[in-house]
Amino acid sequence: MKILKIITLLVVLTITDLSQAQNIEPADVKKIMKKVANWQIDHFEDLYSGHKKPHHPLDWTNGALYVGLVKWADMADDEKYYNWLKEIGEKHEWKLHRRKYHADDHAVGQLYVELYRKFMDENMIKPTIEQFDFIMYHPAQTSLEWKSPYHLDRWNWCDALFMSPPVWAKLYNITGEKKYLDFMMTEYKATTDFLFDKKENLYYRDQSYIDKLDDGTKIFWSRGNGWVFAGLVNILNELNPQSDEYKYFLNIYKKMAKKLLVIQTSEGHWSMSLLKQASYPTPETSGSSFYIYGLAWGLNNGILDKQTYTPAVKKGWNAMVSYVTKEGMLGYVQPIGAAPGSAWVDKTEVYGTGAFLCAGSEVYKLYGGE
Repeated sequence: MKILKIITLLVVLTITDLSQAQNIEPADVKKIMKKVANWQIDHFEDLYSGHKKPHHPLDWTNGALYVGLVKWADMADDEKYYNWLKEIGEKHEWKLHRRKYHADDHAVGQLYVELYRKFMDENMIKPTIEQFDFIMYHPAQTSLEWKSPYHLDRWNWCDALFMSPPVWAKLYNITGEKKYLDFMMTEYKATTDFLFDKKENLYYRDQSYIDKLDDGTKIFWSRGNGWVFAGLVNILNELNPQSDEYKYFLNIYKKMAKKLLVIQTSEGHWSMSLLKQASYPTPETSGSSFYIYGLAWGLNNGILDKQTYTPAVKKGWNAMVSYVTKEGMLGYVQPIGAAPGSAWVDKTEVYGTGAFLCAGSEVYKLYGGE
């Protein structure tokens, strides 16, 4: 068994080394994005992460998929992707998922806003506006401490910063009503004060990891910080670059980008435990894809230095592409969890596909795609 694992790892590393030398062409980026998107749609109801039934279409797992898939729909030369996404919203009457306050159940709202921007049908966003208005006027009466009753009604785990805040920012942008931005800023700052490590410029997954060490090393979960980094991009896209709010998020973004550059592995991915690469050598594509998305976005928007950051994006993207099977499945996606763990070449998850498509949308622009 150990010999087999070693052989598998060597094969993966060889493929990865070859991928680093490849130039990136916009047409190739589109081609691989289409293949991955098509495979995922065809396997939408597959079982993942040990589940005995498919994820609910409005679950956060699929919410993350839709964030990437709607970006692909905007690039594709076929309306079928928009139509597929639109059918999901229509079937569920444009409602968010079941828990009123829980950030995970807000994630699908990002899709609804983007479909509204495409089709200009107010029915697509009306339920989200009504629910968020209720939350604003009946805010959760709990602290961020994990021992507090109903603590998950607030954003006290870092994943939440991808799921809910971008929806608030999008509603602010499309309605012009600052109340959505003000609420989001208050809650986001509270979470950052709670979970952001100012020395490492990374977020703890939740309170339980703040004082926890792994053989003397702080534990920062890759996908957890990937959620945050991608969420920052999705928020920044909605704000006026001259505003104080934009500058607040940009400051966090730059700190994280600088750190991510230093801790990227030589193979191109990021370790599942970001500061403990030797203990987690297996590639992981969901967190890594979100980092590529965020870094490429920074280059495309003139925020990051091209000479410094472009090689990291190129190496990362080529590594991600090398983990896509000939059928179009993205491998090495860590299953649902809250901490560094395991990933396998032949296992995937829908949020990994979403992250990959997000990354591709910005890499395509970076290398000259229109």
